[in-house]
Amino acid sequence: MSKEMLYSEIVEVYEKLYATSKRLEKETILAEFLKKLSNYETEEWIYLLRGKVLPDYDDKEFGISDKLAIKVIAVSFGVKEEDVYLRYRKIGDIGEIAEEFSKKKRQKSLFSSKLTVAKVFGNLRKIMEITGKGTVKGKLDLVSDLLGNANEKEAKYIVRTLLGQLRVGVADAILRDAISEAIFPKEKKEMSEKIEIAYDMINDFAVVFDAAKKGKKELEKIKIVVGRPTNVMLPVKVTEISDAFRICGKPAAIEHKYD
Repeated sequence: MSKEMLYSEIVEVYEKLYATSKRLEKETILAEFLKKLSNYETEEWIYLLRGKVLPDYDDKEFGISDKLAIKVIAVSFGVKEEDVYLRYRKIGDIGEIAEEFSKKKRQKSLFSSKLTVAKVFGNLRKIMEITGKGTVKGKLDLVSDLLGNANEKEAKYIVRTLLGQLRVGVADAILRDAISEAIFPKEKKEMSEKIEIAYDMINDFAVVFDAAKKGKKELEKIKIVVGRPTNVMLPVKVTEISDAFRICGKPAAIEHKYD
């Protein structure tokens, strides 16, 4: 698909998710967006729905502290750090502060480029990769590049993402069921279980989403990758050993568990 997805489209999803605490509503919101996302070739953008740019098994961080976020807001919007700190002590949410100063800045701006998802995702990835001498300046430049072209809401969620404070309530199970609802609406319950199994083994929603788009058989092909951490799998409780073998299959490894 040639048309680029705008970051504002994901921000709109964030706003809808933030506005509700109901799980089923969140699933429906995500499912509608995933249908749209399935038209693009970059499944990795699904990470952004949970404020990430890497799969869950990768523990790299953006390395942006509250102090650095305040500095970059000041630089990006041409205000004093002291003013940003004052708002921080009063509001406590740096994302909202970015939104506030962005709004004031844009009232004076004649024009700016629209942010695409590819641009935001790319810059966020680069921020993680910067190391060594000049790290702080490099990170500041990349964030400022985004904030300089962001509207108020986009600025808020860029900063929240960088601080790991997206606050839209998308847990593993919700995203799992949303994928099932988007691709297998008539078999949602059955396919949610298959998606969960696949995710537990691969620990990567982009791989799972891509496989789901191709059908059930592709999901079943997903296996554990040597050297990659798997997701923690909750045990199935049974009362008879025969039931345990029926669920796990034979042969099965058994070990004692002490609580």
